[in-house]
Amino acid sequence: MARETFIAYKYDEASDLRDEIIEKLGDDSRYYQGETAESPDMSGDKIDRIKNSLKDMIFQTSVTIVIISPNLKNSNWVDWEIQYSLKEYKRQSTTSRTNGIVGVIMKYNGSYDWLISRNQNQDGCTPRVIDDSKLYDIVNNNRYNLNTDNKYSCPNCQSFDQLNGSYIALVEEENFLNNPSHYIENAYNKSKESWNYNLSKQR
Repeated sequence: MARETFIAYKYDEASDLRDEIIEKLGDDSRYYQGETAESPDMSGDKIDRIKNSLKDMIFQTSVTIVIISPNLKNSNWVDWEIQYSLKEYKRQSTTSRTNGIVGVIMKYNGSYDWLISRNQNQDGCTPRVIDDSKLYDIVNNNRYNLNTDNKYSCPNCQSFDQLNGSYIALVEEENFLNNPSHYIENAYNKSKESWNYNLSKQR
């Protein structure tokens, strides 16, 4: 089922991937509420005007897609967009719900090793290791935060399921583009059961 989506990204680094994601949404792209290549340039606008425009976009959505790019933390807006996506706001008779959020890891120089490495544990598991220094605190604090009794996908090494072990799952670009609706729906479903996660809604 299609969901209203917003894409948070660092413009000068990830606008091409933003366009590719919108294209891969196919018919579901009509539910996309964020910026496109045809959107007016807001770079010269005052902060309050930019914020109000972004609020209008995000308020209508149920899933936020965050493009995880190498210099994401240099963005002036993405961590604020994530924070706004996670909080609930009331406008007249309508209250927004906490968005589901999925991070799409951008391939850089043909690889994901700028962010991902793998270590083999003594029990034979080879969990994915994320360099959290490249991520905002609000992303890191919403990872590995499943709080159910059976939260580990591997009890021996206490590793988490890549999709369901974190409220903000991180998915490689290629995997996401192959089946965006799968990952969007996963994020949406987690938002409907957000009590299963220790959510951090503040930057």
